[in-house]
Amino acid sequence: MSNLILVRHSISRQQPGISAHEWDLTDEGHARCLILAERLKKFQPEIIVTSPEPKAHQTAKAIATELSKPLEIEADLQEHRRATATYFADEAEFRAKVHELLTKPDELIFGEETGTAAYQRFHVAINSILARHPAKNVVAVTHGTVMSLFLARVAGIDPINFWQNLGMPAYVVLSLPDFQIVEIENSIGSQT
Repeated sequence: MSNLILVRHSISRQQPGISAHEWDLTDEGHARCLILAERLKKFQPEIIVTSPEPKAHQTAKAIATELSKPLEIEADLQEHRRATATYFADEAEFRAKVHELLTKPDELIFGEETGTAAYQRFHVAINSILARHPAKNVVAVTHGTVMSLFLARVAGIDPINFWQNLGMPAYVVLSLPDFQIVEIENSIGSQT
């Protein structure tokens, strides 16, 4: 049996005035990628596929390099599309918006797509990746909100609780083809 390992990117550098889709990793974020790669070894990943967003791509590249695995980019693994959303300086305000998005997925809460549209785009991307790499252990590096929307529908998790407890980086291992949860690691901390 093979696995799909969904990975949330490592710690990103918030940059007011720049879309979150363009943020990259902090120094601590880069350091945590090495710890993440070490933890993923036990699942014997064979291919790393990533969102094109810099914070995800940098996470994936570090994993692929550390594990000597091939790396692919899949555009539709990107986060819930919100390039036009304003920067939320108040974390509580941002959390409230994401909570609303997760509880009202058919409404356009902020950004350019609904939660349902983000889920559908992401699900098609996952199916395409798995079709290209049948019977392989696949790591898909992505983002917290879209990951929560996906897991709520395919694995029956509570998306709000999951999202609120999701660190950077984090991962969820799903068995294939049934998408049953094998393991959840909510946060990979620094060893320093």
